[in-house]
Amino acid sequence: MKTNLPSIFKAFQHSDEYFEVLNESEHSREFIFKQLMYIVIFSFLYGIIMGSYNGALQSIVTGIKMPCLIVLSLLICFPALYVVQSMIGSTMTIYQMTNIIFAGCFVFSTIALSFAPIVIFFMITSDSYSFLKLLHVAIFTFSGIFAVKTIISGLKYSCEKKNIYPKLGMSIFKIWIVILAFVSSQLAWNLRPFVGSRDMPLELFRAREGNFYVAVIQSVGSLFEPAGEQAQDRQDKTLKQLPDNTSDKKYVERR
Repeated sequence: MKTNLPSIFKAFQHSDEYFEVLNESEHSREFIFKQLMYIVIFSFLYGIIMGSYNGALQSIVTGIKMPCLIVLSLLICFPALYVVQSMIGSTMTIYQMTNIIFAGCFVFSTIALSFAPIVIFFMITSDSYSFLKLLHVAIFTFSGIFAVKTIISGLKYSCEKKNIYPKLGMSIFKIWIVILAFVSSQLAWNLRPFVGSRDMPLELFRAREGNFYVAVIQSVGSLFEPAGEQAQDRQDKTLKQLPDNTSDKKYVERR
């Protein structure tokens, strides 16, 4: 089975042939780099579109941040999964485990990128910053559900067909995926902004304040605020981000 794009897409079909190749030692290392390449490319492209709401520079910055978010989240959480699974009897190699996790990440990045036309449509037809943030959260959640299903299918194949993964590991994986979700959301919060508000100057990173879940609730609430109040809130937030003696702050105050 050649490791080209069509064969990689068999991850979407939960194909036994695909998971068989992932478990073969002669292909496992090659597939790691193949899958990682597509994950980086697809997440970069989605980040480019995501950040384009706030201009070309934000687009490039977000394009870089998206692959970093995925890879860093896995680097933080993967060691715990692999060590615990080994302790309960898993005989999967680190390459086999990595391939199955990457299969889920590939599904995640591909599905997210497939929503790009919808994201572009709403960026053109809507000027609501809060709505766009919630749209991206919804896309990530939807894509994540299919990513988890793909990983579970791969682990079940390793358990039932290859007998190299214990049944208890399935329960542990479900706990691990919750931990991964919390780590990813907190990491994303610290890497923000991804979309970038048009009423604020470009920033690579913002000050540490609040958390991801409070921000989501605030974004939902802001959808129901009158347009005038939203504009005033954005102006107040912009003023807080600027030093007192900047010309930009004086300009915002005059507005």
